[in-house]
Amino acid sequence: MSWSLAAGMMGALLVWPLLMGAALGARLPSRRFNIGGVLPDNRTQEHFTKALRRINFDGESVADQTTLYEVTTTLQGSPIATARQVCKTLITQAVYAVAVASPPGGSMTTAAVSYTCGFYHIPVICTHSRDSAFSNKNIHVSLLRTVPPYSHQADVWVRLLKHLQYHQVILIHSSDTDGRALYRRFHSLARRRDDDKGIKLVSVIEFTPGQESYLEELGSLREGLVKVILLYASERDADTLFLDATSLNMTETGYVWLVSEEALHAKHVLPGALGLQLKYADRYDDHITDSLKVVALALRRLHEEHETITEPPVSCDAEDSWDLTGRTLFRLIQEEVLTNGRTGKVAFDANGDRTHAEYYVINVHTEGDARSLHPVGQYFYSKAGDRMVLEVNKSGVVWPGGSLTTAPPGFSLPMHLAVVTIRETPFVYAEPVEEEGDCSGEDEVPCYLISTTTGESEGFCCWGYCIDLLLTVADINNFTFSLYLSPDGQYGEVEETLEGRKEWTGMIGALQNASLGLDMIMAPLTISPERSQALHFTKPFKYHGITILVKRVRVAPALVSILQPFHGTLWLFLLVTVHVIAVIIWLLDRFSPVYKLDGGEADSLVLSESFWFSWSVILNSGLAEGTPRCVSGRALGIVWAGFAMIMVASYTANLAAFLVLDSPVTTLSGINDARLRNPLENFTFATVRGSAVDMFFRRKTEWANMYRVMEAHNYHTVDEAIQAVRDGTLQAFIWESSRLEFEAAQDCDLMTVGDLFGRSGYGIGLQKGSPWADKITLDILDLHERGYIEDLDKLWIWKEDANCRDDTQDLNFSKRLGLKNLEGIFIMIAGGVLSGTFLVLAEILYDRWGKRARGKEEEERPNNDGGGGGDGEGDSDGEVGRNLRREIIAKLPLPYQTTSPTHGVSSDADDAFYPTEDVGSPGESGGTCGASGETCNHNCPAGAQTQCSGWSSVGAEDHKTRLPTLCLPEDQAVLLQDVEERLRTNPNIPDEWKARTPLQWFQYYLEILRRDAATDGADSSPDAVSLMEGFVDFVKESGIKDLP
Repeated sequence: MSWSLAAGMMGALLVWPLLMGAALGARLPSRRFNIGGVLPDNRTQEHFTKALRRINFDGESVADQTTLYEVTTTLQGSPIATARQVCKTLITQAVYAVAVASPPGGSMTTAAVSYTCGFYHIPVICTHSRDSAFSNKNIHVSLLRTVPPYSHQADVWVRLLKHLQYHQVILIHSSDTDGRALYRRFHSLARRRDDDKGIKLVSVIEFTPGQESYLEELGSLREGLVKVILLYASERDADTLFLDATSLNMTETGYVWLVSEEALHAKHVLPGALGLQLKYADRYDDHITDSLKVVALALRRLHEEHETITEPPVSCDAEDSWDLTGRTLFRLIQEEVLTNGRTGKVAFDANGDRTHAEYYVINVHTEGDARSLHPVGQYFYSKAGDRMVLEVNKSGVVWPGGSLTTAPPGFSLPMHLAVVTIRETPFVYAEPVEEEGDCSGEDEVPCYLISTTTGESEGFCCWGYCIDLLLTVADINNFTFSLYLSPDGQYGEVEETLEGRKEWTGMIGALQNASLGLDMIMAPLTISPERSQALHFTKPFKYHGITILVKRVRVAPALVSILQPFHGTLWLFLLVTVHVIAVIIWLLDRFSPVYKLDGGEADSLVLSESFWFSWSVILNSGLAEGTPRCVSGRALGIVWAGFAMIMVASYTANLAAFLVLDSPVTTLSGINDARLRNPLENFTFATVRGSAVDMFFRRKTEWANMYRVMEAHNYHTVDEAIQAVRDGTLQAFIWESSRLEFEAAQDCDLMTVGDLFGRSGYGIGLQKGSPWADKITLDILDLHERGYIEDLDKLWIWKEDANCRDDTQDLNFSKRLGLKNLEGIFIMIAGGVLSGTFLVLAEILYDRWGKRARGKEEEERPNNDGGGGGDGEGDSDGEVGRNLRREIIAKLPLPYQTTSPTHGVSSDADDAFYPTEDVGSPGESGGTCGASGETCNHNCPAGAQTQCSGWSSVGAEDHKTRLPTLCLPEDQAVLLQDVEERLRTNPNIPDEWKARTPLQWFQYYLEILRRDAATDGADSSPDAVSLMEGFVDFVKESGIKDLP
């Protein structure tokens, strides 16, 4: 049917709405939209016309003032003929959009229509072409389609693999546009980890279409561990691949094949294979209806939103003046969503491709020699949830081999692994051995170091933290292993080869090298972003951070720890203050008149007592005597006691803080220390070259200056760097906390400083796609939960016998004080005992020396008593008393010599001073002496008179010692009487003192000296000193000039 005839029929059918509008008198503007169709046959053209008629009258797709008209043509034999036909029959009729329904294999026809209409920006909507090339909007600028491209099968593949819990797959695809597009889309979707684990592409094989055999490509997969294979190929190529896979026994039990739509229809498709089949793929009429409905809705929006619409071009020779309107209409069609379409939900993505396409999940069954396709699930749009849903009946799936009722695991686990490690204290220790049998310990395993030059292996015996963990994991999973040491002793870093390629060195490079056949790295390998791109890490088996190792700075010895609360200046001021206060109190007590007012009964403090008082107050030792008695001295004593209380309290509080919170002295505060952030020439710090710590600093742009300085001093191994810290050639070593804390616990000269930073963990490294990855990760988590990892930490890192464990790890250190904290106090006590011992020895030696000196002086003195002039009373006083009295009496200007009728003149002062005859007390009945100053009748030398000196109490309260009567010259007696007269008239002398004569005072003093000298050989006493001072003052006040 020609387009003119169809237009006439449509016009006749639509006359009545126009007549009705005219009858009502309404002026309704009208628009005519021509819709073109490139259709395969007349039947399709008839459906196109009927579908457009229904859309015109459905009451929702077309505006009241608009009408859609069809302009159709049939497909021509070649793309060029099709293009000419489009220009001749469609564009000349000013079509707004074109629908193309090409048969299978008609992609070239669709491309011809797309190129022709795209030049004028006329939207083209395709119903059957699924080539990925049509998604390129640089070429097909105005093409949309109601079917998805073949590459969109990747969306369903990802959902299906996750549903079946396959996370490691192999992809085989053709090298054409569709194959590569599917690979890119699958790879992009598989890497997403938004809600669950992604899909890992273990291997990707791209083949050239049309090959006669694919044995080489499939042979490389046969020895692999992953058994899930995705195949995208044309029907012809898939048939060849299936035959080759069968010959290699890759269709047996354990394999999983997921194939594309085209491959699913291959003649020799594998029994048990899973595939996809697009729903509504052969329902051309439904696709045409949905495409016309979408175009109609877009034209309605265009009519409602734009008052003026530019007419489409009417000739292929016309200039492009419809660019803006054509682009607008294409956008409106692209934005339309048809929820209740005949082929499901119709929507388009940015490339104009159909989204929300629905598929059947097909399983290949065998019935004898024939193969049949059975739906076992579907992928469809759910209106309730507004999302795509996948449903699979797993019980209805027949897997390759036909013997399994459940899904195969998708991989085969190797039961013997090649493991590589590295020597790292305390994680891996290694000692060379001659034979494997030499490793006799339960936790020791043989390991080998393979030379990179000669290829020869050297036997070692390995043990440690990581070896125990490896043995435990192997025991859980029942696999065996061969252990090898890193050939170059390095963890590995990225280096650029001469060809410009970047390759890993060390253990990581060895694991990546397929020729070495290594499966696992069991070592303290830090997880980092760079390393994660090269290998697969399990969950960390130990968490750690980065810290700094320095050499410990020697602190003050413990014996002076009790001096730490105060600074040296404060100690100095305190010592000075103690002695200054002692002197001031002594002066106040000395010059205070309180002793003059007490009637002579109290004695003032001597200087030694004042010092004893000052020290007793500050040391809180208690005072029984020797305290100040004057008001001024006691007031100062109270203030001094308050000062001492504050100082003692401050000292006690600070001492407790120092002893409990004592911590080692550090030279660095941490990573933010100014000497690290702004490096100095004489301060060196480093890490290990190519390590995870080195990569960490390399990534930190804010530490770029620090890294440049550190990079020049980096070491090759950890042991070299730690030894450099011990030797003092390296001031700070930056490394992982686990190793450095272990070293600090073993060597007391080392210590870690600062807070941890750059926290990470040690993981077990596996090859990308290793089937052991998930299993070992679950084992590590289980070992953490059971506390096994903590036990390893205690066994290998925080050893119970660690030399410096108290200083580095024991959190109770210094909370309970020990001898180490307070040994200085015991040393001080020992020093006091030794000092007292030396002083008493010095006193004994000095006393003996004094006795010897006085003895010699006594021998040299002439003996004038003729062998008998006394009664022996002086002998009872002791040698020391006699010598002392002779020295004192010799200084007196008094002739203390008496004449004895029988012995002549005697020079013994003792006999003259203390006569033997008894005299009564003053006022006593029968006494020979009268009042003070009365002349006595004694036998005195010629020209001398006797002076009765009266009485005074000395010694015990009930013991009276009579002062002797002195025989004085007559002029001296007069002098003493004159002194007594002055004392009685002097207003400055208290009345209690006026009752005594000068000689009474002096005689009382001499009596004290005599008694003191007679006891234990002492030379003086505080009483004697006090009396002497009092007598001197008395003489000065009395005005006596001729007495010493």
